[in-house]
Amino acid sequence: MVGVYWDISWHMSIGRDSFWTPAHLLIQAGGLIAGLSSGYVALTTTFRGTPEQQNAAVSFWGFRAPLGSWICIWGCGAMLTSAPFDNWWHNAYGLDVQIISPPHTLLAIGIYSIVIGAFLLTVAHQNRAEGAEQRRLAILLAGIGGLFIMNFAIFLTEYSERMMQHGAPFYDVAALAFPFALVSISRAVKLKWPATAAAAAYMMIMLVLMWLLQLLPATPKLGPIYHHVTNMVTLAFPLWLIAPAFAIDLVRHRFEERVAFPVLAVMCGVAFIAAFVAVQWPFARFLVENPASRNWFFNAENYVYWASPGYVERSHRFAPDISLVAFLPQLWKATLLAIVSSALGLNRGKWISRVQR
Repeated sequence: MVGVYWDISWHMSIGRDSFWTPAHLLIQAGGLIAGLSSGYVALTTTFRGTPEQQNAAVSFWGFRAPLGSWICIWGCGAMLTSAPFDNWWHNAYGLDVQIISPPHTLLAIGIYSIVIGAFLLTVAHQNRAEGAEQRRLAILLAGIGGLFIMNFAIFLTEYSERMMQHGAPFYDVAALAFPFALVSISRAVKLKWPATAAAAAYMMIMLVLMWLLQLLPATPKLGPIYHHVTNMVTLAFPLWLIAPAFAIDLVRHRFEERVAFPVLAVMCGVAFIAAFVAVQWPFARFLVENPASRNWFFNAENYVYWASPGYVERSHRFAPDISLVAFLPQLWKATLLAIVSSALGLNRGKWISRVQR
C-alpha cells in the first residue's frame, strides 16, 4: 500500500519514466513477500505441520494451509500478472490519466486479496485466542483494517476530489464502499471500538505518507507541464472516516442485541451518512475556499504538473455551490446505498467473526 501511494505520487510529480521505479518495485515486492511466505506456510503445513496446524488449515489440491494464505497466494498471482499488462498498457496508450484502468484494476484486486488474506489469517488466530493474546491480535487486525479502508479510498480518488465533496456522486460512492468496510471490521474485530481504530489507522498511514513524501524533490519528465513542481505531489488530505466509524461502533454497542438485523443495517447506514456529512462537508469547504488550507499540513494545493490554469482556478470553488440544507434531499440515494452496504458488512462481519481456519 505504501508503494501504491508512492507510485501515484510519482505519476503526479514526475510522470512515468520507467517501469522500474522504486515505487513499482516496492508494490511488486509486497506482493511477492505475501505470496512466497504464504506458499511457504502451505508447504510446511502440508508436509511438516503439527496436528494443531493441520486442523487450522483448509485443503486445496492436496495441500493444506489457512484460508488467508490461499487468498494471499491468489492475490500475489494477480499482482504479478498486472505488471506486464500495465507495462503494455502504457506502451500502447501512454501516460495514465486515470487511476482506474484495466491493469490498475487487476492490481487493486490482487492487493485487496492480500489484505483480505492477511485479515482472515489473523482473525482466525484472534478467534481461537483468549485474553491478552486475543487483544494483541485484535489491535493488529485494526491496523490491517486501516489498509483495507485505504485501498478503497485510493481506488476512489477520482470520485473524491475536494471540489466534488459537495456533490451527490461523491457521497454515493463513499456510501457504497466505506460502510461495508467499517461495519464488517466493527463486527469481526474483538476491540471495544474496532471500526474507529481501523479508521484511525487509515488516517494515520495516509497522513504520514502525505507529509513525508512532500519533502522529497521531484521534477516532471513528461509534457505538457503547466504547473511548476519541485517536490513530490501527494494525494489530498484523507477523508474523515473516523467520525462515521465511531458512529457505527456506537450504534452496534447500543443496539446490536436489541434490534433485528434489517433495523440494525438501517441504523448503521443512516449513522454513517449523518456523521460523514457532518464532518466532511465543512472540512471540504475549508480545503477549497480557505487560504489557511494551502500549506504542507493540509495539502490543499497538491496540483499535478499537467494541471492547467483553468483547473487550478476551478479547484477553489464548488460547482454547483449550494448550502447543506439545500443539499440534504439529494442524499436519499447515498443513504440507501449506505444501508445496503451496511447490511452486507454486518453479514460478512458475522461470518468473519466465526472463522477458525
